[in-house]
Amino acid sequence: MNANLFDRLERSVLDPTKNAITTPAGETISYADLIDLSGRLANVLVSRGVKSGDRVAVQVEKSVPALVLYLATVRAGAVYLPLNTAYTLTELEYFISDAEPSLVVCDPIKRSGIEQLAAKVGAAIETLDSKGEGSLADAAAAASETFETVQRAGDDLAAILYTSGTTGRSKGAMLTHDNLVSNAMTLTDVWRFTADDVLIHALPIYHTHGLFVASNVTLFSGAAMVFLSKFDADEVLGLMSRATTLMGVPTFYVRLLQHPGLTKEVTSGMRLFVSGSAPLLAETHREWNARTGHAILERYGMTETNMNTSNPYDGDRVPGAVGLPLPGVSVRITDPNTGAELAQGEIGMIEVKGPNVFKGYWRMPEKTASEFQPDGFFITGDLGKVDERGYVSILGRGKDLVITGGFNVYPKEIEDEIDAIPGVFESAVIGVSHKDLGEGVTAVVVRSKEAAVDEQSILVALDSRLAKFKLPKRVVFVDDLPRNTMGKVQKNVLREKFADLYTPPARASR
Repeated sequence: MNANLFDRLERSVLDPTKNAITTPAGETISYADLIDLSGRLANVLVSRGVKSGDRVAVQVEKSVPALVLYLATVRAGAVYLPLNTAYTLTELEYFISDAEPSLVVCDPIKRSGIEQLAAKVGAAIETLDSKGEGSLADAAAAASETFETVQRAGDDLAAILYTSGTTGRSKGAMLTHDNLVSNAMTLTDVWRFTADDVLIHALPIYHTHGLFVASNVTLFSGAAMVFLSKFDADEVLGLMSRATTLMGVPTFYVRLLQHPGLTKEVTSGMRLFVSGSAPLLAETHREWNARTGHAILERYGMTETNMNTSNPYDGDRVPGAVGLPLPGVSVRITDPNTGAELAQGEIGMIEVKGPNVFKGYWRMPEKTASEFQPDGFFITGDLGKVDERGYVSILGRGKDLVITGGFNVYPKEIEDEIDAIPGVFESAVIGVSHKDLGEGVTAVVVRSKEAAVDEQSILVALDSRLAKFKLPKRVVFVDDLPRNTMGKVQKNVLREKFADLYTPPARASR
């Protein structure tokens, strides 16, 4: 039986004439249009030498053709590899050399630099811009819309998404057709999505949240989405009168709460607000409820697992908790040192198991083996607990991963860049609580003796080396980094010391 994600999606479309996507410019794309365009693009991929199992690396701005390219890739039996649009050439060199794609699709303005990287692995190159125009679109316009979806097994790869690694180098999480389909169908059910829903899609489509959660759930339920190039509070509020759902990162909700136009009347037609990708402050949850009458539904997922838990559609959506394990997903808390399962309420390592859990890390068999328990549970690296009602709360991370604005940032990568700057003796990068971003990337730096390096010079030096979301929000200087008896930097001490760095000073009382 064909287990191709696209084949399953196509079978779920009950009315091909129904609207699937609307753009702010007024363009309407039906499900039949999506199927036809995916066929054209799949034919182009095959004509460029893409074979079953090949990787297609994509670094393009958000557009409808960019989303359909994902569908066309899996339809052609290939493996979709989305890359953050903020990545620099220095960063892209690693991803392209590691994944060895047979085709790279990029923005036309970036073609010259990326073409050199693609040539090193023998990859073809095509272009696609923010308007959905470029060499790929031109080729698709001349291609046939008829394409026989390539047969794939459920355990075959559908996508590789790179995630932060313990050495500072990213790891490619291998996601199968069954991983993506099972999670989409489960979320469609538990979040009560139907063909009557209209999602405001304001997320990027190069990571799990916008690509798999928002897009797959909408398409598998036969719903529609208003496809925005980026989040804009004015635009989102203006769309609520004809939408039913919004999926966002905590920053979306903070920005909307700052908008005077957010009222109960404006949100009265909405049925569901979902938040994820970063911790949602309990304060934001409560303020949203008071202002709109809606309780934000927070959930918990990872690049490697898609979604694991969710607050219930019916029932208590607990501020500060990420809800209950999804149907078919098992969650347990274990001792980080021994792996023994802990009692209810005890804090330990979160481990998960289910059809949503990835196949492993691309070309890293040893790393894959170390992240799974013998009984198949995946060690998430997150610390948490489960209360008496089964609600999961995340209390921290065993690893020093920083999640800022929904993006994962691994400190070692930034530290390596900072340490190479003249005048820097050493550095430590931490995440510090930030109301808008969840966590602000913060660099703690020790200067070399008599060096005059300052915050601005470090930020300027990093600007061309790192994606914008990885750049420190602040650089602070100390005489020495705190260390334990083994010489390891105590980042917990630094986080405590600078915990209020992004908290505005309290106003003096009169």
